[in-house]
Amino acid sequence: MAFCNKLSRFVRRQSENASMIGSLRSFSADATHHRFHQETHNFLEPEYYIGSWEAPTDPKDAERKLAQLRRDYAKKVRVYRKEYIHEIEMLRVEKQRKDEARLLAERAANEERRLLKAEAAKVRAEERKIADEEFRQTLIKERAEKLEMWKMMGQKREEKIKEREKLLREQSSLWIEQKELERKITEALVDNVVL
Repeated sequence: MAFCNKLSRFVRRQSENASMIGSLRSFSADATHHRFHQETHNFLEPEYYIGSWEAPTDPKDAERKLAQLRRDYAKKVRVYRKEYIHEIEMLRVEKQRKDEARLLAERAANEERRLLKAEAAKVRAEERKIADEEFRQTLIKERAEKLEMWKMMGQKREEKIKEREKLLREQSSLWIEQKELERKITEALVDNVVL
């Protein structure tokens, strides 16, 4: 009798504490599952034998009834434990499935990011290659223009030299050969003739 009363008080306290526990655990990440479980959990109806004990007059009969109650209680507890273990196993399997799905989604997202990064790297490499090629072409063009300018400047210098020589030849009425230059100098010194 005392055991049954303790059991019924324990069940009542559990149902009263369930709401308090739900509010206390609401701050943790794992508490959401427990709170959901406590909100959706259906407690069993009290058993018929709770409060049904009538003290028999024969102690052997009382022992037999008490043993029967204990056996019934043990059977029901085994059934409840099996159901609980099954429920916990199902929750574990569900959690494992969700974790695997999350990991798979993360792997797919990481793979997608990796592919996008590789594609962006390829695009940047192509842009760098194009820019390098354009720079190289610009350098080649500038070098060609510089070479052309130097050639033109060299030609202009040569033309100026030729023009000066031509002008000098035109200005001089008498062009003296190198061989006759000494003879003319000595004659000029001796004769004092203005050239």
